[in-house]
Amino acid sequence: MATEVNVNSDLGESFGPWKMGNDAEILKIVRSANVACGFHAGDPMVMAKTVKLSLENGVSIGAHPGFPDLQGFGRRVMRFTNAEIEMIMAYQIGALMAIATAHGAKVTHVKPHGMMANMSAEDEDLAMAMARAIKAVDPNLIFLAQAVTPQVTAARKVGLRAAEEVFADRTYTDKGILTPRKEPNAMIHDAQESLRAVKRMIEEQAIFSTNGKKIPCQVDSVCVHGDEPTAVATARTVREGLEASQIRIVALPELRSMQ
Repeated sequence: MATEVNVNSDLGESFGPWKMGNDAEILKIVRSANVACGFHAGDPMVMAKTVKLSLENGVSIGAHPGFPDLQGFGRRVMRFTNAEIEMIMAYQIGALMAIATAHGAKVTHVKPHGMMANMSAEDEDLAMAMARAIKAVDPNLIFLAQAVTPQVTAARKVGLRAAEEVFADRTYTDKGILTPRKEPNAMIHDAQESLRAVKRMIEEQAIFSTNGKKIPCQVDSVCVHGDEPTAVATARTVREGLEASQIRIVALPELRSMQ
């Protein structure tokens, strides 16, 4: 069984007067933050606040670029050329890097958001466009990639470090991809159920579908979605449960299992 793992969350997803999630509490629990960059959620002030909170809590900072879709929270299908995707990614990563630099912080990883991420989990060309964009901005960035998807392959093809990610609060199909959110069983709302699922994935280094299919993978990082009402309880339960099993929770750049 693994002796260490990263726990991350998608944060900074408020916008103007509209508030999303409980970032202040989540950042006391997780070790890496994926910060929305203004396209699907977030704005410059929210990004700055999230960067500062991450610094205060010793949490590593990552960019969380998505489709330019505030109304749909980046969860609707949008079609772009690969060249457009590369620039959409680069634009957002650069924006967070600038804000991080202004606060004496550093962006160390990138995790694509929402539908853009889900589409690239089944589209090798789209995944390669993302990987090229990340490397072009900074070849030292870590690609936080959905396990067993083309994202992982693309990252390694262009020479990026890839951290394979599984989800504490989502279920999987027999293909090893996330169950679409429109399906009734897509989310796990019970914190103890999330912990059981995460421990099994770490122990067996595999994803398990809702039909019981086992898909082997390397489990480097566990995500707890910050926009769910159960986020704080799930994050705390997962972290405490893993630590009780003698698994260290580390920031993404500290993870030794990455390839």
